[in-house]
Amino acid sequence: MKKKLIALLVLLVLLNSCNNAQETDNREKWKQQILKTEENFEKMVQSKGIHNAFLAFADNDATLIRSNKLVKGHKGIDSLYKEEPSKNLRWKAEFVKVSKSGDLGFTYGTYSTVYKDSTGKQVKDFGVFSTIWKRQKDETWKFILD
Repeated sequence: MKKKLIALLVLLVLLNSCNNAQETDNREKWKQQILKTEENFEKMVQSKGIHNAFLAFADNDATLIRSNKLVKGHKGIDSLYKEEPSKNLRWKAEFVKVSKSGDLGFTYGTYSTVYKDSTGKQVKDFGVFSTIWKRQKDETWKFILD
């Protein structure tokens, strides 16, 4: 009886280890997906502009924090960036973390931008960003907070 109990405990530990390894593998896969999404997002800003890129990568219920204000949903993003002047916006995610369940992840990194203000003066800005991502039913990622 004692040998059977020990064998059962060993089996349970092994099965649990296999299960944890699978979760780790999935999280690594999801991390790579989010990093690739960040890259594609930045590339789309360069090729199609801020307005189109932010609408394409935003979840329907996404919220942006801009100038100490909350910009909510596609309608708010559309309104914010519709008249946005051309900006040279660049960023790189330097860290990514994904929830165990794989439904949410977040990134942070650095950004830089160069644009002309309303007087035509060139402005350079740089800083740190953070973004929260939500995995969609089709396995793509959309941001929910930026």
